[in-house]
Amino acid sequence: MKMNELLKLPVFDGTIIVAGATGLNREVHTVNMMDAPDIIPYLKKNELLITTAFHFKDDLPALLELIGEMSRQDCTGLGIKSKRYLGNIPESAIQLANELHLPLMELPVDPSLGDIVNKSLSHILDVQTTELHNAIQTHRQFTQQIMSGQGIPKLLDQLSSLLRLPVLLLGPYLQPIYGRFSATTAAHIEALLSGGGHFHVAPSVFSAFSLLSAKRETLTLFPVYTHRQLHFLCIEGLVTPSERSNILTIEQATNVIAFELMKDNALKQNRRRIQNEFFANFIGGTFSSSEEIASRGREFGLSSEQRYLCAVGKFDGTDKTISFMQYKAEQDRIAEHLEGELTHFRYPLHLFTHDRAYVLLMPLVEEWKTVKPFFVALLERLQGKIAVHYGSELSFGFSSYAQPLAQIPVSYKEANEALYFGGIAGKTRFIEMYQPKEVPEILRMIPYEHLHKFYADTMQGFEDETIKDHHMLLHTLSVYLETHCHLAETAKRLYIHRNTVIYRLEKCEEIIGRSLKDPEETLRLRMAFRIKALLPTEGMAEGGSGPR
Repeated sequence: MKMNELLKLPVFDGTIIVAGATGLNREVHTVNMMDAPDIIPYLKKNELLITTAFHFKDDLPALLELIGEMSRQDCTGLGIKSKRYLGNIPESAIQLANELHLPLMELPVDPSLGDIVNKSLSHILDVQTTELHNAIQTHRQFTQQIMSGQGIPKLLDQLSSLLRLPVLLLGPYLQPIYGRFSATTAAHIEALLSGGGHFHVAPSVFSAFSLLSAKRETLTLFPVYTHRQLHFLCIEGLVTPSERSNILTIEQATNVIAFELMKDNALKQNRRRIQNEFFANFIGGTFSSSEEIASRGREFGLSSEQRYLCAVGKFDGTDKTISFMQYKAEQDRIAEHLEGELTHFRYPLHLFTHDRAYVLLMPLVEEWKTVKPFFVALLERLQGKIAVHYGSELSFGFSSYAQPLAQIPVSYKEANEALYFGGIAGKTRFIEMYQPKEVPEILRMIPYEHLHKFYADTMQGFEDETIKDHHMLLHTLSVYLETHCHLAETAKRLYIHRNTVIYRLEKCEEIIGRSLKDPEETLRLRMAFRIKALLPTEGMAEGGSGPR
């Protein structure tokens, strides 16, 4: 309790404040009586000292030393029965007490020092007992709310009504878990976090700060200790150390919330493990039918009637110095953080972890051109959050098309491939969309000797360039195949008669010894012409191996 409240007791009637009136708002936790000259080593913080000043009647420097030392040790004040031995409190003592803002009081002759100590301590203990009783009642009330299934939001509402201030529960990085900041407050906190700001230093009970905004919002943070990460109970307003009753109430709330968070975390970890096992089995092809995929998917909120876009995020480089258990703990923390961020996205999202990757599945509920800017902005936001809070660079690859549920493994492979090619291109903290490969790109992935053999086997009749009209026949055949075997269109492009086209194609059939009416043959010839464009001229002429 405060000194000015203690002085309202009848035992202090007639007390005169002679100095240090500005310090009457100091906390007083105990009252002591000076009965020996060597009291200084036994002084305590927030202690009110009363004395007859017998030991100072002929020793003014000792009194001044006592006042100075009491100030240095944050004592509450000094009460002197001056009429017994001093007559009057010395002016130099009054001046020093005023300078130090230490309350200096002249006590009446009656009652005795013993009565003052006893009645003061009795009142302080009564107040503390009442506070503890109220704290126990509050703790019981909060616990009953949680045990009855009303959850943390109801507890926060109850606490808010008791404090008459808005209350939020924040995560380790001051992200709201229950409740919501205003947009300006959230932006200021984000800026402070990005600048490396810290908002709580152990072992302090709580911390308070004001934002340098137009409204100068003041936030008071109380730590919520769990076995994993520190959370915060945020009071939108100032709670001062003197508000002992409110602080005790808040501490009871933090204790109950801590146990509820640990329970929720255990449930979340179990749920996350089960859904990650489902995804691993899904990607690995464990499920034998689309019906089984649809049935298992429904358990995790995935619909077989919905199309999904897949994004895969991985860190740029891996820290090989940490153990597997450390890595899993870090992965769980990051996954929990990402889940919190995804709840604010305008579209529903599903998060899985698989093979050191964070996998996002987003049902495409609108046209892709409408969704894409928001989706990319979300990925950029996640990258920024991870960089600020974990000091790591996260890159994303995502599929180019939304696929039905059964085809999600295909989308996952596409997203991984986009991530792979972005990485080998030397990019960091990138977002890469999968680009379907063109035919030449696919062909370049085949070893050169296989391409050359395929071309030679298909076009072996044309190896002899001395054949009459060799180049003309090859050109006619190429145009014919590129026009999808339309005679009229071929004749039009070559500026020749239709019958001439027929004659040349018959000559080609004689040379290769196969019919051009066979679809398999025409496809093979078209591939051969595509391969020809990729083969070095020297390698084709020599029939040897070229560069790979």
